[in-house]
Amino acid sequence: MSSGRIQTVLGTISPKDAGITLTHEHVCMQFYCALTPAPPHMKDKASGDLSFKMGNLGLIRQYPYANLENLKLFEEKEAVLSEMKYFKENGGATIVENTTIGIDRDMKFMQELSRKTGVNIVSGTGYYVGASQQASVASMTIEQMSEVMMSDLTQGADGTDIKCGVIGEIGCTWPLEASEIKCLQGAAAIQEAIGCPVIIHPGRNPKAPFEILRIVQEAGGDVSKTVMSHLDRSIHDYGELEEFAKMGSYCEYDLFGLEASHYQKNLAIDMPSDAERINRIKHLIKQGYEDKIVIAHDIHTKHRLMKFGGHGYSHILESIVPKMLARGYTQQQVDKILIHNPREWLTYNCS
Repeated sequence: MSSGRIQTVLGTISPKDAGITLTHEHVCMQFYCALTPAPPHMKDKASGDLSFKMGNLGLIRQYPYANLENLKLFEEKEAVLSEMKYFKENGGATIVENTTIGIDRDMKFMQELSRKTGVNIVSGTGYYVGASQQASVASMTIEQMSEVMMSDLTQGADGTDIKCGVIGEIGCTWPLEASEIKCLQGAAAIQEAIGCPVIIHPGRNPKAPFEILRIVQEAGGDVSKTVMSHLDRSIHDYGELEEFAKMGSYCEYDLFGLEASHYQKNLAIDMPSDAERINRIKHLIKQGYEDKIVIAHDIHTKHRLMKFGGHGYSHILESIVPKMLARGYTQQQVDKILIHNPREWLTYNCS
């Protein structure tokens, strides 16, 4: 185990106390930048004004970003509180909360949530995709972005003394925007200086994760302390997946629970099922990468909460782990993915 500690919203903890960890979740955010019309053939059935009710749950699952109400996770604090208690009861211990600048993180709520549930929460700093940002962000220099992120890590974020424990999720589109590249470079510089963990949201193209890691490496970042999110919807070819894994970052499968047959943000992508996610991870394990795999749900919309008929934050513990074990994973491999790998990534000499 690496020396150092893990920075949570309630202070630092020993790595041994991190326990079962989901490395990519959200508990309070808005996702207005993702609002996307449903396909033309659905125009009479689904729109941004589609009422958010159980009778429309099937449509919302297929087109989650066509419903504005669905993008207001911040309205469901009581439901999230209930689910975090349930996550704790199911053996969960820590979540990494990936809400960054642009999609409205709430540091005080994260701290309150952690106090009330006993779940460790590691908050992220950095900037989400360019489309989510105010115009002033585009004109910021690398140094200015770095200053904001470093302050969040060492002093406290958003006018509080609550410190972030990870940089990310850094939002990237495809092709990369200039401000997104600057954020990657700024994060790499901080990582080189203090050794902190970084997590990245890649653009929706199989080339994106490769290009991002090259930028991070060239800027002095530590790929071995970096998580590449959303591989579920980014790299589908097993050969390409192996080539990416060779670059040395953590490979994250973080859309567990999403069983839609396609991906609304890019209809050319056939979204894998949970069964296929399990198979892809098993392939990486067979190739020798079990030390570089982490998983999560990336809950960021209302419809995925149990309150609205969704799978919730305990889906991996309740449904996926038993399936992994039934499909040939060892308990040691499951523990590496859920306990050992996340704590190794999150641990550094934080103040």
